[in-house]
Amino acid sequence: MAVKIILLCVFFAVTVAVGFYCRRHSTDVNGFVLGGRSVGPWLTAFAYGTSYFSAVIFVGYAGQFGWKFGVASTWIGLGNAFIGSLLAWVLLGRRTRIMTQHLGSATMPQFFEKRFDSKTLKLLSSLIIFVFLIPYTASLYNGLSRLFGMAFNVDYTICIVVMAILTAVYVIAGGYMATAINDFIQGVVMLGGIVAIIAAVLKLNGGFMGSLEALSLVQDETVSSQQGVFASFFGPDPFGLLCVVILTSLGTWGLPQMVQKFYAIKSEKDIHKGTVISTVFAVIVAGGCYFLGGFGRLFMDDATGKFDAIIPEMLSNLSPVLIGVTLILVLSASMSTLSSLVLTSSSTLTLDFIDPVIFKKTEEKRNLIVIRCFVAVFIVISAVIAVVQYKKNVTFIAQLMGLSWGALAGAFLAPFLYSLYWKRVTKPACIASFVWGVCLMLANMFFKSSFPAVLQSPVNCGAFAMLGGLVLVPVVSLLTKKPSEEKLAQVFSCYDSTVTVHVTQALEED
Repeated sequence: MAVKIILLCVFFAVTVAVGFYCRRHSTDVNGFVLGGRSVGPWLTAFAYGTSYFSAVIFVGYAGQFGWKFGVASTWIGLGNAFIGSLLAWVLLGRRTRIMTQHLGSATMPQFFEKRFDSKTLKLLSSLIIFVFLIPYTASLYNGLSRLFGMAFNVDYTICIVVMAILTAVYVIAGGYMATAINDFIQGVVMLGGIVAIIAAVLKLNGGFMGSLEALSLVQDETVSSQQGVFASFFGPDPFGLLCVVILTSLGTWGLPQMVQKFYAIKSEKDIHKGTVISTVFAVIVAGGCYFLGGFGRLFMDDATGKFDAIIPEMLSNLSPVLIGVTLILVLSASMSTLSSLVLTSSSTLTLDFIDPVIFKKTEEKRNLIVIRCFVAVFIVISAVIAVVQYKKNVTFIAQLMGLSWGALAGAFLAPFLYSLYWKRVTKPACIASFVWGVCLMLANMFFKSSFPAVLQSPVNCGAFAMLGGLVLVPVVSLLTKKPSEEKLAQVFSCYDSTVTVHVTQALEED
C-alpha cells in the first residue's frame, strides 16, 4: 500500500507543478488554447497519442474486444497506429497547420466559419462539440473504478473527485502547454507501464508461447465452433474487427480534440518528427493494450455484461509495484484525454458561441477568464455525470458515451478532410454531413431495433457514419452552387507561398 501511495503522490505533485510552471505560456487566448503555435514534435506527438488512448481503451475496449476477437484484436491497435496516427499526420498535419494559421482559426468551428464564410457552420459545429464531448469526457472516469477498488478499496466517487481536481488545477493554470508537457510525462509512463504489464501478465501463463497455446485451447460455442479461433490471425469475426478498426482509427481524423493538436505544431521539421514519434507511440500503447486484452479469456470464464472487469482481473495477481504502475498508467491515460477534451470544449464554447452570440465584441482578457471558468465547469459536469451513472446505474448516459465518437467523427471527418484539399466543397455539403452523422447515431441509440442487424452495433454504425460522410460531402458539393472564386483564391493562397529549404530536403532544379 505504501508503494502505491508514494507513486501516486509523486505523480500528482509533478502534474500540478508543471501546470504552475506553464502559467507564463498562457497569458493570452492563443497561448492558452494553442501554446502560441510553437509546440515541438515530441510534445505534440505525445499530446496526440495520450489524447487518443484513454482508460476507455485500456480497460473498456481492450477487455471487450480482446474477449470478442482474441489476439486478433491487436489489429485494432495497429490500425490506430497506421491509420489513426501515421496517415492522419501525413494527410492532415501540414495542411491543417498552414490553413488554420492563414485563416486565424483556433478551433474547428472557427475553421468552418472562415473556410466557408458562415457563422451558421460555426454555431452548428460548436453545438455538436458541446453536446457530444461532455458525455465522452464522463466516460473517461469509468476505467478507474475497478482498478482503484482493487488496489485501495476506496469509493469510486473519491477517485473521480481527485482526478477532476488535479486535472482542473493544471489545465486552468497552464493551458495547452501544461497539457502538452504533462501529456509527454504521462506518455512516458504509459509506454513503460504497458510493456512491463504485458510481460508480467504473459509470464503468469508460461510466457508468450505458453499463453498463446493456452488461448488456442479455449472454445466458446456461442461465438464459433472452430477450435483455436481466439488465437487465430483474424479471430472469429473479421468483419466486426474491420468495423472496430475503422471507427477507432479513421475516427480520429474528425475529432476536434485530436485535429486541434496539428494547429500548434511549430515547423515542417517538427511535422516529420512528430509523425514518426506518434506512430511508434501508438504501436506500443494501442497495440499493447489490445494485445493484452486478447488473452482475457485465460483469466475469466464468463465476462458477459462485465467487460470492464477483464483487465482488472488480469492484473489482480501482479506485484504491488506493478499494480501501482498500472494505476499511474490508467490515471495518465485518463487525465491526458480529459485535459484535451475540456480544453477543446471550453475554448470552442467561449470563442465560437458565447463571444459572438452573447458578448458580440471580442476582448482577449475576458475570453481567457471565461475559457478558464468553463474548463472548471466542464470538469465538474463530467464528474457529476460519472458519479450519477455509477450510483444510479443510468444506462442512457452510458449509451450516449459510446455513441459520442461516432457522432463527432461522422459529422466532421468528411467536411474537414475535403476542405483542406478540395476547393469545390460547399456549405450545404458540410451541413448535410453534420446532420447525417448526428442523426444517424442518435437514431441508432433510440431506434436500434429498426436498423439492419449489422448496423445495430454502435461501433458498426459509427464506422458507417464516417464512410457515408466521405461519399455524401462530394455528392452534395457537386449538386450545389460552387463557392465564389474570389473567396477560394483567398483561402487556398496559403498553399502558394514560396519557402526556401536546404538541398537535403529538395533537389535544386535546372
